[in-house]
Amino acid sequence: MSFTAQDVAKLRAQTGVGMMECKKALTDANGDFEKAIVLLRERGLKAVDKKQGRIASEGLVQSYIHMGGRIGVLVEVNCETDFVAKSADFQNLVKDIAMHIAAANPKYVSEAEVDPAELESEKEILRVQALNEGKPAAIVDKMIEGRIKKFYEDVCLLNQHFVKNPDLTIKDLLTEATLKIGEKISIRRFVRYELGEGLEKRNDNLAEEVAKQMAGKN
Repeated sequence: MSFTAQDVAKLRAQTGVGMMECKKALTDANGDFEKAIVLLRERGLKAVDKKQGRIASEGLVQSYIHMGGRIGVLVEVNCETDFVAKSADFQNLVKDIAMHIAAANPKYVSEAEVDPAELESEKEILRVQALNEGKPAAIVDKMIEGRIKKFYEDVCLLNQHFVKNPDLTIKDLLTEATLKIGEKISIRRFVRYELGEGLEKRNDNLAEEVAKQMAGKN
């Protein structure tokens, strides 16, 4: 199956990968566009893995204040060079991450940060729930494993589905940005404030409000 220069350009636009890599992927895939995307992802993941050992000490601290000042976020996203930190692609990425945090309200960056005591408490709650549902004891551990995955999606930023594109997790978003930009990109830390948090108040769903605002900007 043959391909044209327009196919190469289309693949580059869709994946953010260089022209030569796109051309090679289409050649190796015999012109099959979808197969070429898979090849680029496979090769890209290997490239991302190689970058993980690098030091990423540059980057941005980005703020996001939801309209009306009811939710505020500060997030630090790191890259390797000041040049990339000043690029539009990186700055837009960091803004999107800050807005996502406002909408999705994660507690941790990654699974590694979850308090072990909280995790064990959650597992015990899930175990009791499963047994109360009449599930056989033999499969309870398997069920807990699946439900803990959902727990991580709720509380860990990297595991959450990106508000602007639920087909991607935040980890996927970083992987795609790393491939496009060519440097290691990582989220170091964040803090999220919600007006009146911890105080008795009217039950408004501010996170849902932010999510709708983000969706409207697509």
